[in-house]
Amino acid sequence: MDPKATDLPPQEFRALRDLIIETREKLPKRLAQVAAYAIEFPDEMTFGTVASIAEQAAVQPSTLVRFAQALGYRGFSELQAVFQERLRDRPNNYDERLRSLDARSANLPTSAALIDGFSRVALRSVERLRERIDPDTLDRAAQVLADAETIYLIAQRRSFPITAYMAYAFGKLGIKTVLVGSSVGIDRETLTFATPRDAAFAVSFTPYASATVDYTQQVMRLGTPVVVVTDSPFSPLVSDSAIWFEVVETDFEGFRSMAATMTLAMALTVAVGEFRRAGKKRNLHSE
Repeated sequence: MDPKATDLPPQEFRALRDLIIETREKLPKRLAQVAAYAIEFPDEMTFGTVASIAEQAAVQPSTLVRFAQALGYRGFSELQAVFQERLRDRPNNYDERLRSLDARSANLPTSAALIDGFSRVALRSVERLRERIDPDTLDRAAQVLADAETIYLIAQRRSFPITAYMAYAFGKLGIKTVLVGSSVGIDRETLTFATPRDAAFAVSFTPYASATVDYTQQVMRLGTPVVVVTDSPFSPLVSDSAIWFEVVETDFEGFRSMAATMTLAMALTVAVGEFRRAGKKRNLHSE
């Protein structure tokens, strides 16, 4: 569990994040609880006190110290310094922008304030996605879906509009899909037709829709390649066999934006179409 004695603990946030993800399954229960909190709420880890972070993570303050030491740091302050380090790489301070906009919209009518608020969190969510997305992972996901005979689109509740849009767009692109979420209640039976020649796209966020988790695990057991969009490396949708994207949406007055998720879905859908078109061109030239 501990880093090798000859190794220094990570001094850069991305490396620290990778270490937490890599060791999460080896950590004791309470330390794993802190790990999940740290990945999901890095800003709170950056700015919070030991007491406030421990309260939010539902652990004892001493657990934070043990978590830091388990990763090779002498104490929590050393670990927190790495979280703070990531701020130096941010091109813009969006928290400052939001605070400024809050002040300017304080006297707006309710409807105007709502438009202002939802617009701001949508912009923040999309910008965060743009900063964090890995183009190579996006290409790999697009290739997996482009190679599939049929793409099964899996989502429930508030995530369902994402797969509904993708079903529409894929249909326009001439790509065969199955939208999971039928009114007749035979989704589980429908997914039994998935094979390793197909692919699945699944999306769910905290609190994870149990049906989405069950259906995703079902197609994984069938050997079907899966692309996942979720909000944490500790999501039940994440597995070693799936290509996955972490999308953290900002909320306004308790209503979470879906702007970043829709942006990713649109980019991925069009990329699949482009990969299909490029593949057809290569096949024509090879004949």
